[in-house]
Amino acid sequence: MGGALALLLAAALLAAPAAEARPQAAAPVPTATLTEVTGFGTNPSGLRMYVYVPASVTAHPAVLVAVHWCTGSGPDMYNGTEYDTLADQYGYIVIYPSVTRSSKCFDVSSPQALKRGGGSDPVGIKSMIDWVTATYSADTGRVYATGISSGAMMTNVLLGDYPDVFAAGAAFSGVPFGCFATTDGSEWNSACSGGTVIHTAQEWGDIARAAYPGYTGARPRMQLWHGTEDDVLRYPNFGEEIKQWTNVRGLNQTPAATDSPASGWTRTRYGGTGDQAPVEAISLQGVGHNLYAWGMAERVLTFFGLNSSGPTPQPQPGSCRVTVTTNAWSTGLTASVTVTNTGSTAVNGWQLAFTLPSGQTITNGWGATYTPASGAVTATNASYNGGIAPNASASIGYQATHTGNSAAPGAFTLNGSACSTG
Repeated sequence: MGGALALLLAAALLAAPAAEARPQAAAPVPTATLTEVTGFGTNPSGLRMYVYVPASVTAHPAVLVAVHWCTGSGPDMYNGTEYDTLADQYGYIVIYPSVTRSSKCFDVSSPQALKRGGGSDPVGIKSMIDWVTATYSADTGRVYATGISSGAMMTNVLLGDYPDVFAAGAAFSGVPFGCFATTDGSEWNSACSGGTVIHTAQEWGDIARAAYPGYTGARPRMQLWHGTEDDVLRYPNFGEEIKQWTNVRGLNQTPAATDSPASGWTRTRYGGTGDQAPVEAISLQGVGHNLYAWGMAERVLTFFGLNSSGPTPQPQPGSCRVTVTTNAWSTGLTASVTVTNTGSTAVNGWQLAFTLPSGQTITNGWGATYTPASGAVTATNASYNGGIAPNASASIGYQATHTGNSAAPGAFTLNGSACSTG
């Protein structure tokens, strides 16, 4: 374990800045400097807390938890990423948890870590968030987590343990929640690191939901990053993370959009096509475990919605047109639907949303997957028709029962953009 993980982000392991130790107090910490806070609350695993508050901190600021890699520390994460300088620009507060155990790895393996309030690292990190919230009247609806390697695994764990706390996460070279689970006290799970722990999407979702039994509220959005040549946490973990978080969010695994925002990158978005899609996954071709690079943090903030600029948003279809032909009988009907991309940008992965008239229920469909069967329906492309070039069309259809109203839907949106009809 130690030999492999000692390689993680060696280039970012710069000398830690001097950090001012400060007990918990009503007064805020000094601004524009990394400061250690002690006595911040329940901390069963002895984590250290570092915080960066920009001089330009906003009223009711957002909170970003930035979690380090194995062999690293909170100050290393501060030095090796640009979240502090971006905080100067956007006014949020950064928390840098720091491991004190000898491995300098976060606990993502024990039963205690994989349970809400279980008595390990996640509890201490939650206490850090509570301290910042109390001290700065932070916005509890804008708490986010990001991490690298061990920190990425902890990001998955935090979002599973505390879905009511985090709005979104971004994990660089991680594994799904629960993948690293052990019961013998070991911090390392070779089967998971090797990419051989495989589950269905439903199974992965159930593993995450078991961390907080009975919770029925909103679930965080997730951004996932992984290199295809990762030799520490193998690439199959990327696909397993996608399965887990699409299931947790109640989505299917067919991307709503696919693009390449940079050379060698493949980005897939699930449940939406914009910058804050429910799940976003970026695969880096030919890249190993140490994939984090300067500039990626800005993309994280774009996904979180914490910046007002960042990379240019993915082009959306300029417009679309839908025509529907129906054939009805006493209690049933068929509908043939043609979706035309009238914009200048190709659509790569699509979802067509419409509302069925009252009393209609879809019993069969072709060319797309239809969910749910009545009311507000989303038709998601099949594997063979996900791409619609400019001025090209996709033809789909469905069969439905009705209780008297056999009309066609009156309005459609393609990947969130309203379409003309007729």
